[in-house]
Amino acid sequence: MASLMGSLYIGASGLQTSQNALNTTAHNMSNIDTEGYTRQQVSQGTRPYITTEKDFRVISWKQTGLGVVYNNCKQVRSLFLDQSYRQETGREAFYDVSVTTLEEIEDQLQEMNGTEFAESLNDLWVAVQEMSKNPTSAVNQSTLVTRANEFIIRAKSVYEGFTNYQDNMDLKVASLVEEINGIGDRIKELNLEIVKIESGHQEHANDLRDERNLLLDRLGELGKISYYEDVFGNVLVQFEGTQFVTTDHVNHMACDNELPADKGGSAVGYNTPYWEFAAKKEYDESRGEWVVADIRGAKVFDLTQTISTAMNTDVGKLRSTLLARGDHHANYHDITEDGTGVYYNTNIAKSVIMNVEAEFDQMIKNICTAINQVFEEAGSNPVTLGEVEGFTSDYDLFKCLDEEDCLNYDIDENHKAGTVQRGFTTTNIAVNSIYLQEPTAMKFLLADGSEDQVTVEKLKDAFTTAKYVINPNVATKTDFTGYYNMLVSQVANSGDVYKGIRDNQELTVSAVGNAREQIVGVSSDEELEHMIEFQNAFNASSRYINVVSEMLEHVVTALGS
Repeated sequence: MASLMGSLYIGASGLQTSQNALNTTAHNMSNIDTEGYTRQQVSQGTRPYITTEKDFRVISWKQTGLGVVYNNCKQVRSLFLDQSYRQETGREAFYDVSVTTLEEIEDQLQEMNGTEFAESLNDLWVAVQEMSKNPTSAVNQSTLVTRANEFIIRAKSVYEGFTNYQDNMDLKVASLVEEINGIGDRIKELNLEIVKIESGHQEHANDLRDERNLLLDRLGELGKISYYEDVFGNVLVQFEGTQFVTTDHVNHMACDNELPADKGGSAVGYNTPYWEFAAKKEYDESRGEWVVADIRGAKVFDLTQTISTAMNTDVGKLRSTLLARGDHHANYHDITEDGTGVYYNTNIAKSVIMNVEAEFDQMIKNICTAINQVFEEAGSNPVTLGEVEGFTSDYDLFKCLDEEDCLNYDIDENHKAGTVQRGFTTTNIAVNSIYLQEPTAMKFLLADGSEDQVTVEKLKDAFTTAKYVINPNVATKTDFTGYYNMLVSQVANSGDVYKGIRDNQELTVSAVGNAREQIVGVSSDEELEHMIEFQNAFNASSRYINVVSEMLEHVVTALGS
């Protein structure tokens, strides 16, 4: 009788375990399209046996089973594929930023949907050619001034487009840092909840673990991470080699845009990410609080490192955004800073947008100074451009908007010793107001009243002489038109290279993601098979209980009679 009653409990354990397994299967099916969901598997086992007779002379003792038990509901994941996926998505995001930036540069140059700036350069060249036909023509002189003014306006528009996009990227840096801090805070919260649920070793917080894994996926896209799970269930995370999430706190990042460059900040007020715990602080009596005074030893990234896949320095959207943005609005001085190219290669070449800014500004400077040089050399001969005796630089075609902001530089090493000319940057240049008001002030007349064809030919030569290099790493000299074509080709070639790398990374990410999905993803066919299996097990347990119940009924009836 007692044995039959015990058999009822065995059947009940089968019902309970099968029902739990069906619930897990239904949970899998309902989350088949949920992002980040990991398939859950049921682990079943036998309950402890009861040994009813111990006899050491027999091979095996007499034991009675107590039924089935729901051992565990576990997630199915691959640690290797998780780590590979997060690293490769970070590398894809790194090159995607470069591709996006170069596409924006192409848009600014109008080389994707038009040739607006190229046309303004060509129009200026055509105006110079027309001058050679009749340099004293008021129409030709007016056209030259108009085309020169259009050229400068368009150049400023392009350069402003570069700097505006650069400034927008700076805002993106602050946004990414805020997102990373938020991810760290949420991972810490999930750690606490998971440990709390799993500390009794009875339940597994699988859905919370799914959310945590999804956050790690996103964090891997933003930067280089490493992590491990301790024995209690906490995930400890390092970001760019620095401890980020610990068991009891999160080391937050911050962005500085106030400190000077010699204290680790940016010279133009760009956001510089740093670790709050590592920054040097000083007490500000006027504010009555501790303030950050130096972040040189607290920076999140060392942007002087060589970009290398082998060193994993090409991983993460935040690093790529910082590199593409650079640390200031570049101009031609960044190319000619030290005359050796060391400064350029160390500080400018790595930034997609700063590199183009510097090369573009150098082209504008070269064109303006070359034309002005012709005008000044004409003034040193018995020539008057207009009715001005003793021609001076006041009658150059191009002038600095702010003379104090204009730096001096040597025009040509073969030029007269001590002769210097004002240097131009794109933002600090305009056509001389004298010519804007009266284009015919440049009469191009010699002292005897004849046309000054020599000066006009020099203007043409200024456009066609190949003596300019685009940057210190290029040895080929070219003229102005060739310079611009080389600049556009460089942008296009760099874009093709980065697109190729990004496309390859997309394939890699897709392959790793598919392999991971085969493990963690939910298969409707497989889950339906499990559902049928557990339903049959449930039905079998139910029939087993019915049989035992009928047996008990017969026994009770027999005993009663």
